[in-house]
Amino acid sequence: VQLQASGGGLVQSGGSLRLSCVVSGLSWEDYTIGWFRQAPGKEREDVSCIRNSDSGTYYAHFVKDRFTISADNAKNTVYLQMNSLEPEDTAVYYCAASDFGLKLCLYGSSLGLGKDYWGQGTQVTVSS
Repeated sequence: VQLQASGGGLVQSGGSLRLSCVVSGLSWEDYTIGWFRQAPGKEREDVSCIRNSDSGTYYAHFVKDRFTISADNAKNTVYLQMNSLEPEDTAVYYCAASDFGLKLCLYGSSLGLGKDYWGQGTQVTVSS
């Protein structure tokens, strides 16, 4: 199983970025794909998840309608469109796949009850 995250970069406050996570090696509809982030000196936190079986979504409270998660099932790719970026959004963003459903975002993993896979991160830096 491989997850390849891309799309990070440097953007000014108020700008936008679109992250992509290309997934291979798993049964697409059985998995939920999530985006997480970790800023320097802080714990990893969930950002958004999408359940591929029915496109159900979850967003962290701080997203505040600024981010949109979507999936292209034909390309096995999940996107995170991030608008109105703020310096507080600066972090390394990771994508993960789990068969634990949207609880992936609630708990950050399948808690050993399912299968989790993580990709490498992509750096997002928002300047003020």
